[in-house]
Amino acid sequence: METTPALLIVDDETEILDLLEQILNSQYSILKAENGKQALQILSAESVNLIVSDVMMPEIDGFELCQTIKSNFEYSHIPVILLTAKNTIQSKVEGLELGADAYIEKPFSKAHLQAQIKSLLSNRAMIMHHLITPSSPSLLAHLKSTAHTKADERFLDSLNKVINENLSAIDFDFEKMADQMNMSRVTLYRKVKAISNLSPIELVNLIRLKKAAALLEEGGYMIYEIADMVGFASQSSFSRSFHKQFGMSATEFMQSKHGCNG
Repeated sequence: METTPALLIVDDETEILDLLEQILNSQYSILKAENGKQALQILSAESVNLIVSDVMMPEIDGFELCQTIKSNFEYSHIPVILLTAKNTIQSKVEGLELGADAYIEKPFSKAHLQAQIKSLLSNRAMIMHHLITPSSPSLLAHLKSTAHTKADERFLDSLNKVINENLSAIDFDFEKMADQMNMSRVTLYRKVKAISNLSPIELVNLIRLKKAAALLEEGGYMIYEIADMVGFASQSSFSRSFHKQFGMSATEFMQSKHGCNG
C-alpha cells in the first residue's frame, strides 16, 4: 500500500492555510505552519514530500525558507512551490534562483496548483521506473544528473562512494551505511527514500543487481563469480534476487546479450 504524500503548507494567513488544506487534503497528508521558523521545526521532526509556501511572512519569509531548505542536504531534495502576490519578473527570478521548483501567483488557480504539485511528485517516480531495467544507466549517476541543488549532488557523491566501496561486502548493512555517511539512521532513511523512492537497503540491492547485469553483459565471468563480486552470500540467493528484480534469470539475460550459455 502506497503512503499518502505529506505536504507542508506555510502561510501567515489562517484563511489561506485553511483554503489550501481544503483544496489538497483529499489527496495528501497536510502539515501546516504559519511562518518559515515553524516550517523548519516541522521539517526537523516530520517526513515531508513537498512544500507550498507564501513569500511574504514574518520572522523567516518564503525566500529565506527556500534558501535554507535548498542549501541543507537533509531537506534539499524537497520540491518547493512559492505562492506570492508579488507578480514582478524580479521576484520570480529571485525565487527560482534560490532553488524554488515552481512559482505561482496569487490569486492562484486551484487546478494549476494541483497540477504543479502532481507533476513535481510524479517526476521522480518516472525517473526511478526508467532506471530499474538491467541495462539502464547507472542509478546514482542519473539521480545526480537530475539533482536540483549542490547539496543533493554532494550527498549523492558521498553515497555513491560508500556503496561502491562496500559493494562486495556481504555484511554491509543499513547501520554500516549510516556510520560511513556520518548520518543518523532516521535522516539517512528519509533522504534516500525521498530521492530514490527506495529504502537504503533496497537501493543498495538494486545497485548490486545493476552492477551484476553490467558484468554479465561485459562477459568473462561465471555467474557465481559475479554473485560474489556484488556481495551476495550464494549464487542461489543472487539468482532469486536477479529474477525478482528484472523478470528474467541471470542466464537468460546473458544469453540475450551474447547468445551463449552462462
